[in-house]
Amino acid sequence: MSKVAVIIPAAGAGKRFGGDVKKPFALLDNRPVFIRAVELFINRDDVCQTILAVAPEDHDVVREKYAANLMLMGIKLVKGGAERFASVRLALEVLDDTADLVCIHDAVRPCVLQSWIDQVFTEAGKTGAAILAAPLTGTIKRVAESGMIDETVSRLGLFEAQTPQVFKRDVLMKAYSDLATDAEPTDDAEVVERSGHAVAIVESDRRNLKITTPGDMTLAAVLAKEMGRKPKGPALGAFEEAQW
Repeated sequence: MSKVAVIIPAAGAGKRFGGDVKKPFALLDNRPVFIRAVELFINRDDVCQTILAVAPEDHDVVREKYAANLMLMGIKLVKGGAERFASVRLALEVLDDTADLVCIHDAVRPCVLQSWIDQVFTEAGKTGAAILAAPLTGTIKRVAESGMIDETVSRLGLFEAQTPQVFKRDVLMKAYSDLATDAEPTDDAEVVERSGHAVAIVESDRRNLKITTPGDMTLAAVLAKEMGRKPKGPALGAFEEAQW
């Protein structure tokens, strides 16, 4: 069985979310969203390490406010960067030596089926790089700055990239080592693509929601219940009511 290190980037500013609480720390059914994301992985036999990357200005507060959870759930806390890829790069510096695969999963994607995780782990073990992705189903329009439609784009072969994104350790490490200094990739699959390594798709669907706006919290709460995912790991306990 390949051993997997899981990196949870949670350092984003979340400007579209608004309010005083950053997305990863907002409460979803009385538990922070990032805790729900971590719970997807911590009880898996193939996961050997879980790393949470937060913004430098949040690091000390997270370390104190969620100290019990970090300890009981075995989470290694690190300071992230200004961009997602910078946070992942910093997390890679503390990667466990036993990890064969590295999984990167958004802190704000709490609704993932274990079967999807099984499939993307397996595919990455075979091909070296694999991500969850959902086929686009709507009619796609390219829109000009004026707000007018330029063209209707064929959705044939178009997928929305999701997470988990999983890579063989050496593939990901080399890709980040070779990444141009002026590059600004929006996900880790792009980092690996730039290195010349092919990335496989494991098809999922839109239930794998990325929380972006406050309205997404309501939908995520419904999805989590309908998908039948029960809480795993230690309860939040005294931190249940903690707000960011």
